[in-house]
Amino acid sequence: MDDSVVIIPTYNEKENVEKIIRAVMGLEKHFHILIIDDGSPDGTGDIVRRLMEKEFSGSLFMIERKGKQGLGTAYIMGFKWALEHQYEYIFEMDADFSHNPADLPRLYAATHDEGYDVAVGSRYVSGVNVVNWPIGRVLMSYFASDYVRFITGINVHDTTAGFVCYKRRVLNTIQLDRIHFKGYAFQIEMKYTAYKIGFKIKEVPVIFVNRREGTSKMTGGIFSEAFFGVIRLRLDGWLRKYPKLPE
Repeated sequence: MDDSVVIIPTYNEKENVEKIIRAVMGLEKHFHILIIDDGSPDGTGDIVRRLMEKEFSGSLFMIERKGKQGLGTAYIMGFKWALEHQYEYIFEMDADFSHNPADLPRLYAATHDEGYDVAVGSRYVSGVNVVNWPIGRVLMSYFASDYVRFITGINVHDTTAGFVCYKRRVLNTIQLDRIHFKGYAFQIEMKYTAYKIGFKIKEVPVIFVNRREGTSKMTGGIFSEAFFGVIRLRLDGWLRKYPKLPE
């Protein structure tokens, strides 16, 4: 049953993109994949097109955008595409193997079998499960999540996680055009909005492995957006009228 799609944003991921596609397509549970490529000059899109035409027609798809437009806008575009194409379970995942494709069925099970609306592949729900990160970045990420929980009150340990499964009804209810942030604050905003509406969120423990190939996209601007954006989210939480939880 093709009820699930994995959205993978890419920019200059020629070292990883074919490997990640094959890893997802090789799972026992069948997933479709939507690549959203921001005009990668390294030929990432060419690799995906070849795989679409020769091996994975009907299960691998791609949207190509002109230039880098931000992680959040890529996912919003992917979410709208997935809703239009009637998928019931919609996943976010990185292209660089920091998220293990073998964990996708566990996120699916949390939503499909256990009745949760959102499943978060969490680095911090059972300790600190991060491999190959400098200790400074581990501490920054861990305490950033603590900061988000303190400011917003959301009971999610890994609020910046980018390995997530949303049920269709969540994305249908969240007003996607009202999601403002583009960097890692986007991940916080999506989870916080789902939490404020009243959706059930489960954290599934995963091990996060720092990318082995390609270049990290983390910047200081992305981090500062997340830091100050959390305060704005809290203010919105007091002032904004959120959609009602669907029956």
